[in-house]
Amino acid sequence: MTVTPQQRIMGQAGRYEGELDARKRARPVRWRGKALSSLDDMLIPLSFKWGRQCTYCGATGVPLQMEHIHARSESRDDRVCNLCPACETCNQAKGTQDISVFLAHKPNLLKRVLAQAKVPLRDAAAVNATRWALSERLKTFGLPVECGSGGVTKYNRVTRGLEKRHWLDAVCVGRSTPETLDITGVVPLLISATGHGCRQMCLMDRYGFPRTKPKALKRVQGFQTGDLVRAVVTTGTKQGTYVGRVAVRATGFFDITTATGKVQGISHRFCTTVQRVDGYHYQKGEAAFPPTA
Repeated sequence: MTVTPQQRIMGQAGRYEGELDARKRARPVRWRGKALSSLDDMLIPLSFKWGRQCTYCGATGVPLQMEHIHARSESRDDRVCNLCPACETCNQAKGTQDISVFLAHKPNLLKRVLAQAKVPLRDAAAVNATRWALSERLKTFGLPVECGSGGVTKYNRVTRGLEKRHWLDAVCVGRSTPETLDITGVVPLLISATGHGCRQMCLMDRYGFPRTKPKALKRVQGFQTGDLVRAVVTTGTKQGTYVGRVAVRATGFFDITTATGKVQGISHRFCTTVQRVDGYHYQKGEAAFPPTA
């Protein structure tokens, strides 16, 4: 019997939800003193630790399975420090072999895997603890709070025939996702963090000595480096309209980085502020359309 990808996803989503609802039936894996109750919970620290790639061949963008570094048949060790992600090919090739036997011909890789297995998961622990603390805090306000899993999100998206996009995943989280989603003509706003610049007063060379002058004035003629501006140049050799991020100069002639390149020497007189720099970049995404049959 042939199993379709949709049926496989439905089965995975059901397994995730079953493990979330019946914690006593979950595998006895522990991470930093906490019993991990679902496959999603176990994959969170593993993804942080191993970089979302196969431990043995380094493959990315392929389905990964949880693999025991030291064979479970021998060690009986289900702790996260004995787990790593592996692709199906490597997982089957290793089988019940111990890691030292499987990677006997790759001593450098063996050394790296054993060292990585001992690395503490401080960052993952902080993220996981923050996630659960936020969930519990929101519940105290009496608002309807729903927790979902990656399996449910993927199931909701695939069954509704939606593309793989971050903002579409956001509307498919949890069991409360409507059966029908009208996304016709919806244009998402894409926001990316760009930072607020560097606080370092001047640039250093490789020996730590200053190699530039101290920073000049942060704001010139009412403009600051990073502001989104529109420059309508009506005279000179650079006539035209330019929209982009500005780099101010004390002379009053700025550089503007547009989508097509950088334009230098634009007078501040031609510039109009579109958006003040706030550490983020905003742009419109592509319009969404309903799935085709």
